[in-house]
Amino acid sequence: MNRPAAVEIAYECMRFLITHNPTNATLNKFTEDWPFDDGAPPPTQIVDDWLKLLNTKFREEPGCCIAVHCVAGLGRAPVLVALALIESGMKYEDAVQFIRQKRRGAFNSKQLLYLEKYRPKMRLRFKDTNGHNCCVQ
Repeated sequence: MNRPAAVEIAYECMRFLITHNPTNATLNKFTEDWPFDDGAPPPTQIVDDWLKLLNTKFREEPGCCIAVHCVAGLGRAPVLVALALIESGMKYEDAVQFIRQKRRGAFNSKQLLYLEKYRPKMRLRFKDTNGHNCCVQ
């Protein structure tokens, strides 16, 4: 099967690596396993766990890159990255376009509808010490 190469998505102080299934050699680099149905949007609990992980990792290791995968790297992984971008203040349309610039074919219609209806709680957006908006630091 010809799968797309891994791509890095960087926005503000967040970096993500979207990839397809890891190999046995790279599996140890992944710390969480949150499966959900192929082609579907993530359940609320996975979204909450994902955003908590990002808050923790980006605070503890500023500039780190979070790798996220699904079978082909075109649906579930891009949706999670889009949620992070939306939670940091990006509009859903911009998040989709931003990811698709590097990951052609990302998202199906059900996932796009989910992202369109998703209402962020700005869980990855904060004020810095000078009162300026910034993402997780």
